Amino acid sequence: MSPIQTAAASVLVALLLLAPRPAASQTDPAPPTKALKELSLEELFDLEVTSVSKKPESISRIAAAVHVVTAEDIHRMGVLSIPEALRYIPGVEVARVNSRDYAITVRGFNGTAANKLLVLMDGRSVYTPLYSGVFWDVQDAFLEDVEQIEVVRGPGATVWGANAVNGVVNIISKSAANTQGFLVTAGGGNTERGFGGVRYGGALGSQAFFRVYAKDYDRGPSLFPNGQEAGDAAHMHQGGFRSDWTPSTADGITVQGDAYGSTTDHSNAGPTTLSGGNALAHWTRRLSEHANLQVQAYYDRTKRDIPSTFGETLDSYDLTANHRFVPFARHDVMWGLGYRLTSDDVRNSAALAFLPPRLDQRLYTGFVQDELALAANRLYLTLGSKVEHNSYTGWEYQPGVRLAWTPTPEQTIWGAVSRAVRAPSRIDRDLFVPGQPPYFLVGDSTFESEVLRAFELGYKGHPARELSTSISTFYNVYQKLRSLELGLPAHLGNQAHGRTYGAEVEAACQVARRWRLSAGYTYLRLLMDVDATSTDTSQEKQEGDSPRNQAFARSALDLPHGLSLDAAVRFVDKLPDQQIPATTVCDARLGWQPTKTIEVSLVGQGLFDSRHAEFGTPAGRREIGRSIYGKASCRF
Repeated sequence: MSPIQTAAASVLVALLLLAPRPAASQTDPAPPTKALKELSLEELFDLEVTSVSKKPESISRIAAAVHVVTAEDIHRMGVLSIPEALRYIPGVEVARVNSRDYAITVRGFNGTAANKLLVLMDGRSVYTPLYSGVFWDVQDAFLEDVEQIEVVRGPGATVWGANAVNGVVNIISKSAANTQGFLVTAGGGNTERGFGGVRYGGALGSQAFFRVYAKDYDRGPSLFPNGQEAGDAAHMHQGGFRSDWTPSTADGITVQGDAYGSTTDHSNAGPTTLSGGNALAHWTRRLSEHANLQVQAYYDRTKRDIPSTFGETLDSYDLTANHRFVPFARHDVMWGLGYRLTSDDVRNSAALAFLPPRLDQRLYTGFVQDELALAANRLYLTLGSKVEHNSYTGWEYQPGVRLAWTPTPEQTIWGAVSRAVRAPSRIDRDLFVPGQPPYFLVGDSTFESEVLRAFELGYKGHPARELSTSISTFYNVYQKLRSLELGLPAHLGNQAHGRTYGAEVEAACQVARRWRLSAGYTYLRLLMDVDATSTDTSQEKQEGDSPRNQAFARSALDLPHGLSLDAAVRFVDKLPDQQIPATTVCDARLGWQPTKTIEVSLVGQGLFDSRHAEFGTPAGRREIGRSIYGKASCRF
C-alpha cells in the first residue's frame, strides 16, 4: 500500500472511531440505483438540470440539447471513469488515445488538445489556460457518489462564458446526506489490473452530514499496432471529503475537496507524474420559492511533470455570486458576477517553451438572463448575455436568445441563436518551439478570440408512456479560428474559418417492465477554409478528426434472482486524417445482487475485437485492448 493510501485509510479509521454512528433512518443500505421499473421514462423526461441557466429546469422544457447521464446509467454501464460514462451520448465524441488519455469534444474539432468544451465538477471549472481545454488524465471521481452528469450540446457561453463554445459537461455529486454508511468496492481484470475504493458517510447532528472517500487504480498499458505493450501503464490514487450543513430551512452550506497523485510509465526519460488538489465552499440562501442567492469559492492546484519535455504548476482561485429573482410577473431573472485568478508556472525544456514561463491572468465576469413567459406553460423566451474581461483580449460579449414552445405537456419545440468565443490560451500567445532559426514555431502575441455564431432547432417528445424522443439540429459558423502560418519561423494566426452542421437523434423505449432499449444517431459535417492571405495548408485535415456518422444502441434488462444484463453497441465512422477505419464496439455487463447490500458484476469492453485504435496518427498510434474485469461492492 502506498503512503497516501495508508494515510487515507488512517483518516477513515479515525473518522469511524470519532463520528457518531448514523441512525437507522439515515443509512443507505438500498442498491446504488433504482430498478428500471421505478425510474420511468416520464421521470427521465422531467429530470431537473441546472447547466443551461444555472437554475433548476425540467429537461423536457429547456430550449437546448441536453442529455443527462444518471447514477443508474453509470452503474449499469459498469464504467470506471468519467470519459467512459460519456460514450453513449449523441453529438459527443469520445476517443481513447492510450492507457489514460482521451480526445473528447462536442460537435466537432476533436483532438488531444480539444479547446471548445467546458467541463465542470460541482461548479468547479477544470479548464486549463494552457490550451483552453481539459487534461482528462486527472479528472477522476468516486463514481458511486456522482448524482448525474449533465451534457449540454451547443454553446453555453451566455451564462458560463468563454470556452463554453460547443458544449458544457457538468458533473454533479450526491449530497453527503444521501451517501450515509459504509461502501467498499474492489475489482480487477486483464487491463484494469486492480481498482478499489472505500467511502464512509456519517452525521454530525440532525442537519449536518459528511463523507470521506479514498480510491486507487492500476491500469495496464495500451498496445502498439503490432500487439506489443506501449509501456504507458497508469497508476492513480485519490481521496476527498464532502460536508453538507443546513443551519436553517433557508440556508445550505457545502464544503468539499479532493487530492490525487498519479504516475504513468513512459520511455527512458522516466515516468510522468501528476498531482493536485482542490477545495470548494458553496453557500445558498433561499429567499422565496423563485428567488435565491448563491456564493461559491474554490481553490485548485494541478501539477504535472513530463521528464525532459514539460512541467507545469497551475494555481486557480475563483469566486462567483449568482442571484435569481422575479421582478415582474412572467419574468424570471438570473444574474451574477465572478472573478478568477490563475497563476501558471511552466518549466521549459529544449523541446518546448512558454515565454514568459510564469504568468498571472485575471478574469472578470458578469451575466444577466431573463426568462419571459410569453404564454403561461406554452411559450418561453430567454434573453441574456455574458460579459467578460480577460488578460489577453480585454472585453468579450456572448449574447444568446432561446425560444421554447410546448404545444402539449409532452412536446417541446425549441430554437436558439448564440454567440460564443474561445479566448486565447498560452499556446496561442506564448508558445515557442526551439528550432532553426532559433525557433521552429511561435505563438502570436496578437492572437484574438475565436468566434462562434450558432443556430439551433430541436424537438423533444414523450408521445407515449413507453417512448421518449429527441431531435436536435444545428448550423455553426466559426471565424478567426487558429491557423498555422508557414514561414521562418512558422507562427499561429487567426486566419481559418469554418462551418459545421448536423443532427442528433435519440430515443428510449420501455419495451417491458424489466426491459428498456435506447438508441442514438449523430450526423456531423465539418467544412474548413482559410483567408486568402493565409499560408495554412492543414485545415482540411481537421475535417477528418471527427467522425461524420456515429450511432449506438443500448439494452438494459432486469432478470429474476437479482440478475441484470446490460449490453451496448456503438458505431464510429472513419477518421480520415488519423487513418483510422470505422469501428463497431460492443460493451456488456452482467450483474448479480444477491442481497440489498452486496453486488458483483462482470464487465467486458471492446468485445468484438482483441484491440482497436480510436485516435492518433500512424506514427504514434496506440490501440486499446479488449478489457474484461470483475467488480464487487458492499454497503453497510
